[in-house]
Amino acid sequence: MPEGKIVKALSGFYYVLTTNGKITQCRGRGVFRKNKITPLVGDSVVFQAENDLEGYIMDVLPRKNELVRPPIANIDQAILVFSAMEPEFSTVLLDRFLVLIESKDVSPLICISKMDLLDEDANLLAFADYYRSIGYEVLLTSTKEPEQLKEILPYMKNKTSVIAGQSGVGKSSLLNVLRPELELKTDNISSHLGRGKHTTRHVELIEINHGFVADTPGFSSLEFLEMEAENVKDCFPEFVEKSHDCKFRGCTHLKEPKCAVKEAVENEEIASYRYKHYVSFVEEIKDRKPRY
Repeated sequence: MPEGKIVKALSGFYYVLTTNGKITQCRGRGVFRKNKITPLVGDSVVFQAENDLEGYIMDVLPRKNELVRPPIANIDQAILVFSAMEPEFSTVLLDRFLVLIESKDVSPLICISKMDLLDEDANLLAFADYYRSIGYEVLLTSTKEPEQLKEILPYMKNKTSVIAGQSGVGKSSLLNVLRPELELKTDNISSHLGRGKHTTRHVELIEINHGFVADTPGFSSLEFLEMEAENVKDCFPEFVEKSHDCKFRGCTHLKEPKCAVKEAVENEEIASYRYKHYVSFVEEIKDRKPRY
């Protein structure tokens, strides 16, 4: 039986891209529901089809990773789009995204959009420099400068990427510059709510520069539902680097004496806001109600 990749899921149908470039519309087998298997966009699948409109997914091949929000599998890279303004740049939300992405072994690329709205902002540039210093790629972009936006193209080659971020930060605008024929719908920021209207209704993989990019529903909050408190420290690369000098193996960098991470925060080698975010994320997970 042929194999393919799910590139769109909508209203109970899965659209499978085959190796010859054709799209086959499929339904999932009833046994999937019984076995609590939900095919996801990005899944590699085995399917059976009489024609392009009447196929059935017979098997979902093993995944290397998956995200819950957005529901997508087999991601290589997450392009985290944050605006310089409207909505205002938020380090706590960026760190929340980064922790969740790091926990899934997905490589992040930080893209700060709407730089044209800033006359000058030393704080924002300092934030960008700090994230670069701890190993993240950071691009400063503006849809007013299409050539500048196209600097992101090499990062997409031969990868499956997910574009994520708050509503209204310019995710669809970015894709429209890279693939103008898509004509993805965008809305302005709601002045009342201070956030964008939700313009993307489903997850879909779009082919760009020999890779796939997911245009995903916008959202503004993320919960650490699948993480344990003791694993959060491993999602802060600058903590991992310093932790080798902690007195205690497995140091949580909270109350232990002679903690190299806390010393680095005091010496301003690690940004204090990153440490504060770490502590708040750990507390949030510890306060989480158990799931049944």
